[in-house]
Amino acid sequence: MSDTEIDYAAVFQALPGMVALLTPQLVYADANEEFLRVAGRRREQMIGRHVFEVFPDNPNDPAASGVRNLEASLHRVLATGERDAMALQRYDVESPERPGEWEERYWSPVNAPVIGPDGSVALVVHRVEEVTELIRARGGRGAGGRARVLEAELYTRARELQELNERLRLAHAREREVALALQEAMLPAHTQVRHPGAAVRYRPAVGALNVCGDWYDLVDLVGGRRIGVSVGDVVGHGLEAAGVMGQLRSALSATSRVAVGPAQALDVLGRYAHVVDGAESATAVTTFIDFDHHTIAYSSAGHPPPVLVHADGRVEFLDRATDPPLDARPDPVPRPQATTSFDPGATLALYTDGLVERRHEDLDIGLTRLADSLARHRADDPETLADAVLLELLPHGGATDDTALVIVRL
Repeated sequence: MSDTEIDYAAVFQALPGMVALLTPQLVYADANEEFLRVAGRRREQMIGRHVFEVFPDNPNDPAASGVRNLEASLHRVLATGERDAMALQRYDVESPERPGEWEERYWSPVNAPVIGPDGSVALVVHRVEEVTELIRARGGRGAGGRARVLEAELYTRARELQELNERLRLAHAREREVALALQEAMLPAHTQVRHPGAAVRYRPAVGALNVCGDWYDLVDLVGGRRIGVSVGDVVGHGLEAAGVMGQLRSALSATSRVAVGPAQALDVLGRYAHVVDGAESATAVTTFIDFDHHTIAYSSAGHPPPVLVHADGRVEFLDRATDPPLDARPDPVPRPQATTSFDPGATLALYTDGLVERRHEDLDIGLTRLADSLARHRADDPETLADAVLLELLPHGGATDDTALVIVRL
């Protein structure tokens, strides 16, 4: 039987467990028959309604936390695009026939994302394991005391896990805050970019620690109207990545001012990365732009290629001088370098992989999307162009990896 012959709607309804589909706005899009049966709801009481309108908090029991924990789990899935399995939860479920009457239930939920074509979460699969009857059955077989102890232990352990998760979340959030402040201090501010034809952007990831590995830099070069433009990406996240990022950016900035070309600058940076803990497999690409001779010399250490959009709309990926990441070889060898030309009015874009990489999607799709956006908006000024590219390429709600972008009007 081929996939086209399978009635997946019928399969969904026949699933033996409780399964519902939620939109990113946490509205019920569908629920299978088992979910409706166990939850005691009719389809018209659920579909099209917000999950916490159907299953609200019990106002008579402020200690009940199942609804609040479920809300936090669903938002984690939407923010990270990752599956979230919850500990056993106690819920007070209001009777649909007798408003104001609440029944104590025990559910064990798992929430999983369905990723859409743009890389964002299109739906959330909400699966629930019902264990209320098991606890009741144990209490009804003459072992009521033991069942109540087990029930209390399960509930206590769930609360302890939730409290631990909350403490970890707060610790991660604090580290994220410090790491972002450190990165902001090390990266050149928007107002410090002295080149009128350049625009820079940095967007942190939406996760707690998935930040601070990306960097960018613009430097004046000696000998005519020349500038060096670079971007890089450090493997890892948080404070450690921010520290490594700062060291590599500063080293390349200094090296570029005295190197004869971008390949030599990356050669020196690679040797420096060899003695920096945490710099293993970091990537970088640097370009030397000569406005007098209308040329761009470039070299890449394992980084996605810069994009040159010519004034007539033709797109050129600068991918003829790509080498392994920094510190990838035990014995460094000279890196390759290539040169291309441009006419006034062209646009150069350097970026990090958070702009183009998406789960379950080939990288070429993201590169094509970037090239199309740059070409369509090439007539815009650099600041407007940078905003348009981020708006079109970053997933709604933010990416799970940080993103750096530099636009230079040539």
